[in-house]
Amino acid sequence: MKTYNKKVVKIKHHGRTIYGVSYMPENTKKCPVVIFCHGFNGTNKDFAMHSEYLALNGIASFCFDFCGGSVNSNSDLSTTEMSLFTEKEDLCAVIEYIKQWDLIDSHHIFLFGGSQGRAVVALVAEEYKEDIKGILLLFPAFCIPDNWNEVFPTLDSIPDTHEVWGVPLGRVYFETIHGFDIFNHIGKFDKDILIFHGDQDEIVPLMYGEKAAKIYPNAEIEIFQGEGHGFSEPGNRRVIMMTHEFVKSNS
Repeated sequence: MKTYNKKVVKIKHHGRTIYGVSYMPENTKKCPVVIFCHGFNGTNKDFAMHSEYLALNGIASFCFDFCGGSVNSNSDLSTTEMSLFTEKEDLCAVIEYIKQWDLIDSHHIFLFGGSQGRAVVALVAEEYKEDIKGILLLFPAFCIPDNWNEVFPTLDSIPDTHEVWGVPLGRVYFETIHGFDIFNHIGKFDKDILIFHGDQDEIVPLMYGEKAAKIYPNAEIEIFQGEGHGFSEPGNRRVIMMTHEFVKSNS
């Protein structure tokens, strides 16, 4: 019977601590790793099922809580201190940490981002092109700057705090994306990219996933019929299987 090793890992950077969980196959040879980045108000647990499956099939995973990324986060910072760019710092710190692991094949590091986490993955991948072998994007929230620049069109209109879906956000979240066009900062990553997007997504319209697929030189988009922002169990199982195949074909 196949088994895997699960361990809590804490990473310190920029005066704060990231809480994460590693899922390692039970073997002694170096293996590929997928770093999972959750979406808005998510946690490391969002990709536990994905990570368990990969670990049982010879691929390591690391899931973590973005600092201030959720009201349920085990990492440092409050949600009012979080922004896309503090999350970018978090992911960079995770990559640098994992690159040093003895049982990780540092030439086969993959990034998987969901929703807001996907936007963070895209920004980081541009700077880590030499380190990242491929990326997977689940309903990529490239709409975030567009949405909030419409709500708060001027810097003066941004409040000190604003609640979104029960999550209090600080001025820094909106101020740092004011006038920011994410598509001007991505698209140079030239390795394989696989995008998963539902055709019924009312939070992140399919057009953003389709635009991302066109802007990258080696990106493919898999459109999930009838799926919204947050896939059904069959949809998630399909994502897991396709993630496994993507890593294997690029390793």
